[in-house]
Amino acid sequence: MVDDSHGHDEPAGDAGVDDDLLTGRTLWVILLLALIAGAVAGFLGGAFRWLLEHIDAWRGDLVDWSHGHATWAWLVPVAVSAVAAAAAAAIARWQPLSAGSGIQHVEAVDRGEADPPPLSVVPARFVGGLLSIGAAGMVLGREGPTVHMAAAIGAAAGRWARLAIDEIRLLQTVLSGTGLAVAFNAPISAVFFIFEEVAKKFRLREAVVTMVAVAIGVGASRLVLGDQPDFPHVGNVSAPSLTTVPIFVVFGLAVGLLGVVYNRLILSCMDIFDSIGRIPAVVKAGVIGGVVGILLFAEPDVVGGGDVLAHLILTGQHFALPAVILYVAVRFVLGPISYAAGTPGGIFAPILALGALMGVVAGRITEVVVPGLDQDLTIAFALVGMSTLFAAIVRAPFTGLVLVIEMTAVTSVTIPMLVSGAMAVVIASLLRSPPIYDALRVRMLERGVGGARGGVAGPS
Repeated sequence: MVDDSHGHDEPAGDAGVDDDLLTGRTLWVILLLALIAGAVAGFLGGAFRWLLEHIDAWRGDLVDWSHGHATWAWLVPVAVSAVAAAAAAAIARWQPLSAGSGIQHVEAVDRGEADPPPLSVVPARFVGGLLSIGAAGMVLGREGPTVHMAAAIGAAAGRWARLAIDEIRLLQTVLSGTGLAVAFNAPISAVFFIFEEVAKKFRLREAVVTMVAVAIGVGASRLVLGDQPDFPHVGNVSAPSLTTVPIFVVFGLAVGLLGVVYNRLILSCMDIFDSIGRIPAVVKAGVIGGVVGILLFAEPDVVGGGDVLAHLILTGQHFALPAVILYVAVRFVLGPISYAAGTPGGIFAPILALGALMGVVAGRITEVVVPGLDQDLTIAFALVGMSTLFAAIVRAPFTGLVLVIEMTAVTSVTIPMLVSGAMAVVIASLLRSPPIYDALRVRMLERGVGGARGGVAGPS
């Protein structure tokens, strides 16, 4: 059955659906608005990424400076991280919808459970994200703010054209996919994201609008960032032998279990922070930022969104196994703590970096436990780990798989990705762990926050 977005189903292949799709006046208005909004979201998202890259470089220079000066110099990156995190939290207090990822709010709006985001979300997420992800170096991802900013632009376009509420929701949903595409330069995975994660069903009308918005959005962002995959220099990765499939089955089960723990840790950290009501949210965020700053001074690669770390792994940089295990442990805990601070930032990018680290650990263990393998599986395991942890936590396995392929331009490990991702989803489902954004959406609505209909906005 194909949902034509008019409140009823039509049999697949029915000519009436295509006629309406091509001739409906409202649809052509929506397509035009999607094109304009997509271009705006693309340029804005591209600028956001460009600024984050430059702020990350500045943060690295600051750490290098602090290592080369007096013993007190380590306090400078700590103070910068603390102040930036506190400032990001203050922005989130001004516009509560800018706290956290924003993807759960996009999903709630698509379901009619919340009102579309106001345009004020855009500056709050833009500036707040630069502070929390860039200046503070918190373990947060750029995709959450980019998705939500794009969704807010789509909703604003619909309101400006005085469309019906269902059409405004359609535009905010479609533009959220554009935001994901821009965040990772991954247009195809954005389509999977819309139908596998946000809408959770295929709608032909929405698909066509998505294609237009994503195409123009990614094209606009490439004018700012250039046209290269996020990880263009991945080391040589040959297709693993079919005899290694059982190894990837076990890996998928293990990563699925860790994904369940990670989800629960995110929610537990948020509950703990909420329970500490006597301390202002800005102060709590500042303390977390200070801790991040200490780690930044000690080992810069262990904090931040994780792009640099993932790049080093995928280009064949050798890490001692104890160091990789330490990175896994620190980022496994610091990611949920960073998210609980209530500053703008997502979880996709940290998940991908953490999955790559888990893959390195699995690859090294495999070399010891299964001697005689005729190929180095470390990078293959890193790629599989990225998509598998994503599948376990977000419960959108095809989105994760296609996202990793688009980010790396590597297709040789598709079979292990499919096998491992399936096992991760199975174990997470058996343990009754809800997908993270479902859990965050429910939490948001139960507290009457996040722009829930009739509720008061607040951190979620």
